[in-house]
Amino acid sequence: MKTPIIEKLNKLNDLNAISLHVPGHKNMTIGHLEALNISMDKTEITGLDDLHHPEDIILQSMNLVKKHEDYTAHLLVNGTTSGILSVIQAFNKEKGRVLLMRNSHKSVLHALDISNQFGQFTEMIQSSTSLHYQQPLFNNLDKQKNKLAVLTYPNYYGETYDVSEKINELHNKHIPVLVDEAHGAHFGLQGFPQSSLNCRADYVVQSYHKTLPALTMGSMLFIHKDAPLRNEIIKYLNYFQTSSPSYLIMASLESAHQFYNEYDEKIFFIKRNMLIKQLKRMEFKVIQVDDPLKLLIRYQGATGEDIQAWLEAQHIYVELADEYQVLLVLPLWHNNDSYPFNDLLHRIAKIQLPQKKWKLKGNFASPKLLTDSGEYKPFESDKTTWLDFTKANGRIVAQHIVPYPPGIPTIIKGETITENMIELLEDYYKSGLTIEGMENNKILVEDE
Repeated sequence: MKTPIIEKLNKLNDLNAISLHVPGHKNMTIGHLEALNISMDKTEITGLDDLHHPEDIILQSMNLVKKHEDYTAHLLVNGTTSGILSVIQAFNKEKGRVLLMRNSHKSVLHALDISNQFGQFTEMIQSSTSLHYQQPLFNNLDKQKNKLAVLTYPNYYGETYDVSEKINELHNKHIPVLVDEAHGAHFGLQGFPQSSLNCRADYVVQSYHKTLPALTMGSMLFIHKDAPLRNEIIKYLNYFQTSSPSYLIMASLESAHQFYNEYDEKIFFIKRNMLIKQLKRMEFKVIQVDDPLKLLIRYQGATGEDIQAWLEAQHIYVELADEYQVLLVLPLWHNNDSYPFNDLLHRIAKIQLPQKKWKLKGNFASPKLLTDSGEYKPFESDKTTWLDFTKANGRIVAQHIVPYPPGIPTIIKGETITENMIELLEDYYKSGLTIEGMENNKILVEDE
């Protein structure tokens, strides 16, 4: 019998693949997950409590997670997605729209779809560093009724903004705030950005598994003591999480939080500086962003996909590659970790770089992103038509439109096409970019 998943994972292990991607345990070389054993994969037998009605050891574990005294922590074994779905579903009966950023995770849009709620996209600022969406602008809060706001902080590339100011601005309009802090579970450690837990966000979800040493799917939902709809959210956590929660994931969350509490960052910054120096010796351009755990790596005339291929030839795996760069997610190095740091530096030194950079693909123009406000309409319709985009003003787009680069939807299914969107599509078309959702100048729209 063939076992393709097991075989591929074993092959990566046999190659001694080095991780510069999530999860945060980096192939079990960071943290203390060796204390876990596969025999701990159990069900809710006597003494092991119940995640959906915690009264004993699970409740004790949750109560020990005190990143901020004003929040209660809830273990998530179905990833940050389950926390996002639960919060947004709880607002289903409230009047108004859900305010969104254009770089919201797809789970936010899925939550609106399954609960049939309408969204309102904010205006956005595009980063001149990563070239992707960075932060929202709230210019029309007085003109719209928003029942909840969902902020992405940080963005995927490790860029932050003054989230405290944004939360205060929303709270002044009596809008509760959910912060998708999936990539910031390590925030609050010395030398790293602050967490939105310090800014009175109503709800904060963190993917512990992304940056801390927890098993994949292990996350936390933090609910502020004064947040509305607490009981409704907890009810929906029972809906969106498995009825057979993994004790291995829960145990790994407990271990990861202990790691967070005891972490000493000194070794991390020493090794980070050594890695940056090695990359620069190889003539890579290293871009440092707000979160020290992330680095953007570029090489003159090369795409991110080129750089990714060079690294993977040395069995070094990165988080992602786009047209301009690769994204590295560094380990939280610590005393007595088993991460192969010296081997990493050695492998980087062995990379065979092109002798003449000008023979590569050349430099690339900064991508245009749609930064206007807009509406999100949840719908699924078989009554759709392919229409020339220049004639689509006022029509509702029936599938996401995604330019590569950067690979982030800029026009979302359910939005009403505006003149600005048509101008943007015209620019995309003339530039020769690959556009998912556009075929022969046509986009899919809902029938009138």
